[in-house]
Amino acid sequence: MKTDLDKVKKLAKDLRTGYPRSPRAKLGGYVIAARCADKCRAFLLGMNGEYNYWPCSLAGQWFSFTGIAPEQFKDVVATGATDDELATWIAGASNIKDADEVLKWNNAMRDMRLSEMSLQAQQYLEEYIPQFVPNHRPVYVWFDVYDLEEKRW
Repeated sequence: MKTDLDKVKKLAKDLRTGYPRSPRAKLGGYVIAARCADKCRAFLLGMNGEYNYWPCSLAGQWFSFTGIAPEQFKDVVATGATDDELATWIAGASNIKDADEVLKWNNAMRDMRLSEMSLQAQQYLEEYIPQFVPNHRPVYVWFDVYDLEEKRW
């Protein structure tokens, strides 16, 4: 695959001054994937600011479920693939071919409560949330942490 950073630049968000899409936004039918694409494009251009493309616990959930490797995804994003092109590629590259399995996984991710996460993740979020999430906003599920911190609601 040929890298085309000029194409990537036309699609990238500058994460030094803005936010990636919500983990709730879907790409190729998967939650988290659109956010991964935003972070990867910004990373390729050095515009990721405090955001990491990889390693990332959120992206790790998606990569683990689909069987797509972070480097593999990065190589495709680096070609300047649009969201539609990425969606097509994801459909072919993912180990998951059953739409109902994707639906169940999406809902499990959307609904994951902090108490359902690993102890290590809970310990991390116990300190992270008071620092970065407005204290007048309750966190009901994991994705709330991102949407509240990034002022989506």
